[in-house]
Amino acid sequence: MEKAKEVKFNEGRAKGTDRSSKPTLIKNLRLKHHTANSTSSTTAYIQILGIGMDTHDTMPSILLFFDKQRFIFNAGEGLQRFCTEHKIKLSKIDHIFLSRVCSESIGGLPGLLLTLAGMGDGLSVNIWGPSNLDLLVDAMKCFIPHHAMVHTNIISHTGPLQVDNFHSSASVAIKFKDVKISAILLQPNGVEGSDVKLSDVSVIYVCELHESKGKFHKEKADALGIKVKTKFRELTEGKSVKSDLLDITVHPSDVMDAPIPGPIVIVVDCPTNSHVQELTSTQSLNDYYSDSSCQSQSSKIVNCVIHLGPASVVNSSHYKKWMKKFTSAQHIMAGCVMKEVQNPILKSSARITERLNYLCPHLFPPMSSASDHNFLREACFDSTSKLSNAIFAENLLKFIFRPHARLGLDRSDVPSPLPASAVIDELLLEIPDIIDARQHVSQLWQKPTATNKCANSIPDSKGLIDEPILDENSPPCCLENIRRDDLEITFLGTGSSQPSKYRNVTAIYFNLFSNGSLLLDCGEGTLAQLKRRYGREGAENAVRHLACVWISHIHADHHVGLVRILTLRRDLLKGVPHDPLIVIGPSQLKRFLDAYQRLEDLDMQFLDNKATTAASWETFEFDNEPNKAITSTSSLEESCLQGSSKRLKLSVPVDNVATFALLNHLENVLNKAGLERLISFSVVHCPEAFGVVLKAADRINSIGKVIPGWKVVYSGDTRPCSETIEASQGATILIHEATFEDGMAGEAIAKNHSTTKEAIDVGNSAGAYRIVLTHFSQRHPKIPVLDELSMHKTCIAFDLMTINLADLHVLPEVIPYLKLLFRTEMLIDNSDDHVVEADL
Repeated sequence: MEKAKEVKFNEGRAKGTDRSSKPTLIKNLRLKHHTANSTSSTTAYIQILGIGMDTHDTMPSILLFFDKQRFIFNAGEGLQRFCTEHKIKLSKIDHIFLSRVCSESIGGLPGLLLTLAGMGDGLSVNIWGPSNLDLLVDAMKCFIPHHAMVHTNIISHTGPLQVDNFHSSASVAIKFKDVKISAILLQPNGVEGSDVKLSDVSVIYVCELHESKGKFHKEKADALGIKVKTKFRELTEGKSVKSDLLDITVHPSDVMDAPIPGPIVIVVDCPTNSHVQELTSTQSLNDYYSDSSCQSQSSKIVNCVIHLGPASVVNSSHYKKWMKKFTSAQHIMAGCVMKEVQNPILKSSARITERLNYLCPHLFPPMSSASDHNFLREACFDSTSKLSNAIFAENLLKFIFRPHARLGLDRSDVPSPLPASAVIDELLLEIPDIIDARQHVSQLWQKPTATNKCANSIPDSKGLIDEPILDENSPPCCLENIRRDDLEITFLGTGSSQPSKYRNVTAIYFNLFSNGSLLLDCGEGTLAQLKRRYGREGAENAVRHLACVWISHIHADHHVGLVRILTLRRDLLKGVPHDPLIVIGPSQLKRFLDAYQRLEDLDMQFLDNKATTAASWETFEFDNEPNKAITSTSSLEESCLQGSSKRLKLSVPVDNVATFALLNHLENVLNKAGLERLISFSVVHCPEAFGVVLKAADRINSIGKVIPGWKVVYSGDTRPCSETIEASQGATILIHEATFEDGMAGEAIAKNHSTTKEAIDVGNSAGAYRIVLTHFSQRHPKIPVLDELSMHKTCIAFDLMTINLADLHVLPEVIPYLKLLFRTEMLIDNSDDHVVEADL
């Protein structure tokens, strides 16, 4: 039985929804489009939404489509961007069914809810899942606005949820207009008592479409003397009528073919071999088996089974034996999609990346190929090779249920291949001048770099870091004899608010090579972007060697991808001695992560941004001096606030034992990464919004000369402000948001963002050597308009763009060629997309 709840985020739990209360009936749920006497849909199919097929970072979603209803099974990261790419209207989704509540299946849910909330009042979504769905909803309340409405429906046993009750599967039927959905709970076999975790429970969904009426034969009705046309309708509705010419009663069976049984599809998520034992022994599926051993008199014909389990599960002999019980079903292996994906899932962004790579491969390396998935294809092949009715899933593959004449697989929507050569051929036809431009760009890297010109150093305003006085025409001293394995910065997402076809949401990857790596912000899809840039193995190494993750503020487009990163790192380091990853962020983020860890362990330690401000570091160092007496809390707070922003007093007392220990640990982590300091500073956007300074340790060259370390500043989301200018004094690179075009200053002010010109002015005021613009509005050009004066030190970030410190001298010179590349498509074509930007 299931509980139906209507939850309004950031508000109290609805009356009568205490977890210990008895589950309410499904009739209490308000279902859209539910009309008992409505006719069945004329079109019905199930479709594979191939999210993650090219990156294997998340579970694919399944779309069950009817004329007036849409159902989604699982909502992994990238769902929203995928739907935008393939013109699937999110506003039409009625229900989301989760097979499990884990990062692989729910990563796209927060972004989806935020988008629905931005579409106006009255839009809501019903979410179904096992008992730990409540924990997810409670966690998301930390950042989902109050006007986002979600109906949660807990699928559980009759009565209060008890761990002991999970020793056998239980099913519950959910009735909708076009389909009956039965949910079967599955838990690992052999797990005893308190060892059972809510996260171990998965759900199998059995979807039974209603039967279709048989064909009405008018000639038979005429022969039986039916002349009044209204009687035709009565017969099709199952009513018997009197003949108009003969003294007989005409029954529906006299003039109609027998009803056509409704098609059946089963969505199976069997995550481990322990679940396989429970799956093969459950009695709830007996009526759906077609082999003689289990067939009953009421056996139903299953048309399609979609398998979400991994290769290690579906490849087992027990699982293959269970599959053979559905002799007439088409099996679609969607959880181990090992068919080589040469065709990118997100064609729009892949096309831009290929064009950029052709023009400037130094800044835009080629996307990782699918070749590193070969081992997975081989591992999964034997699991289906002996089943003639089993195939690997393909992106947008359909199984059609109605019209009945088309029952079966349909590949008409499966995208055609998009080889890189075809993209380049198209580019050469469109812009013939690009050939010469490519040659000119290549020559930029052949110019000698003047790194020996350096002005004297002066202390910055806080007296913490010595910075050189920079000559705009020559590189700063910190770039003298710089190595290519010192630092490279990869932009994993450069858009704002929500993912689009062309830009993912914010994430910046700092590759320190042998010294590890960092992430600054971590929007939805960050892991997928890492895999597109570095491949599976490279992305896993990047995650494995993360020193820390820094989050600027609580808006979802900056942190929703964090959980997936943390859970992957946890799994990669399982059994290996390691420390929990340090996550630095606003206090609201801690509330979310603490709540989410009730679902699954994230293997992380949280440190508030306020504990990493300049004032807090000063207090930490002061208190950490040998033989220094412990200072009282009040005096420590006063010390922390000195030199901080007059607008916001954001430092925290570091006499807290846990905070002090974490700062000490962070300092050690930073030192191992070759960094002298990570300093957060307040900015003007929302409560607890921050920017960050990363300062590298000084180097000593071969002749003993001290070379100052580089300094990179990231603004986060902000209006132009003195705090950013002060923090960016003498920066080697300032990465600054430029959400709006220059003509939209009013909107930038209203939403506490910056325009392109404002961002450049901040960098110029601070004397930054290079300014990199990012966080562009998804509604505006792929490349913002820059005047000639703004181009001398400015660069525009694109998704999967990689900037090496050794290439900083050429960055501004690439801009004119980027303008040439995009001259015919300066505006994003969103004519078919519904782009709604939240007030982030």
